[in-house]
Amino acid sequence: MFKYIVKRLLLALLILFGVSIIMYILIRCMPSNILKDQFELSHSQVDMDEAEKARQLTAMLAPYGLDDNSFWGIIKGYFMWLGRFLQGDMGISFQNQNAPVQDVIAKYMWLSFGISFVALLLEMIIAIPLGVKCAVNQYGKLDYVATVLCMVGIAFPSFFLGNLFIKWFAVDLGWFETGGLASADMMGAGAFAQFADNIWHLILPMSVMVLLSIGGLMRYTRTNTLEVLNADYIRTARAKGLSERKVIYKHVFRNTMIPLVTQLSFTLPTLFGGAMITEEIFALPGIGRIAYNALLKGDVFLAMGYNMFLAVLTVIGVLFADIMYAVVDPRVKLGK
Repeated sequence: MFKYIVKRLLLALLILFGVSIIMYILIRCMPSNILKDQFELSHSQVDMDEAEKARQLTAMLAPYGLDDNSFWGIIKGYFMWLGRFLQGDMGISFQNQNAPVQDVIAKYMWLSFGISFVALLLEMIIAIPLGVKCAVNQYGKLDYVATVLCMVGIAFPSFFLGNLFIKWFAVDLGWFETGGLASADMMGAGAFAQFADNIWHLILPMSVMVLLSIGGLMRYTRTNTLEVLNADYIRTARAKGLSERKVIYKHVFRNTMIPLVTQLSFTLPTLFGGAMITEEIFALPGIGRIAYNALLKGDVFLAMGYNMFLAVLTVIGVLFADIMYAVVDPRVKLGK
């Protein structure tokens, strides 16, 4: 297993290298550039020759490798960024008072992690048992109702459902506020009161994330369970006189978990990466919203740091899934 893990890590480094090049080129090709916009704003009222402005702008961008937007200029800028990245320097975020990118990610990712983690637990608690139940009672009333509701949930875009919840529960009913993480009247309140207020503000975004995710996981679980139910060893288990409960929860469910490991392995970047659209709709200060604004404003280093952070988490998640195959199914042997 050790040789297998080392081999996969070396392959992961090659993948990350290719991904970083593609991401850097795409980010540099975006029309927005926060440094250029800040320079234009600060010099809008200054009477200066255009050539002098261009010279000063180039001098300001050159230390970051952002002065040349030609292909080879972008490649040169990439290797400047890569050299610093390998030394543990992910650059600075210009939209966050020039704070180091790693500090910005560390500061804002935990809110996103907390929301996503709770939403994932609720999603698994609801979707997996429901998928198994629907498969066992195929074409029953529960199966039809759950399938229809899940398909409706899958069809809803997150921005539509989020705004719908804000309209119903915040504007019309007044149960929640339209956005944010804390109420205005919580200033000076105790720690427990502020914590309870934060949780209250997170109910709507977590509900949106859970409802939008249940459908896919439930359908995936149902499909895998149906395949296992039709296997020969399940018929053999029933022929031996095992109770239906033991057949379902000891044999069927355990084998259904094998393909689920693949899907759940990709939840690691989702947990730490935040939900851009949901966080933006509910004005939550999570890493997803911060990264979304970085992309809009052309904050190159924060956008690169965020995407590389997700890429590394994705590679770790896939490697973790491969290892978990051997844990879930003893028949699986990792390659040497």
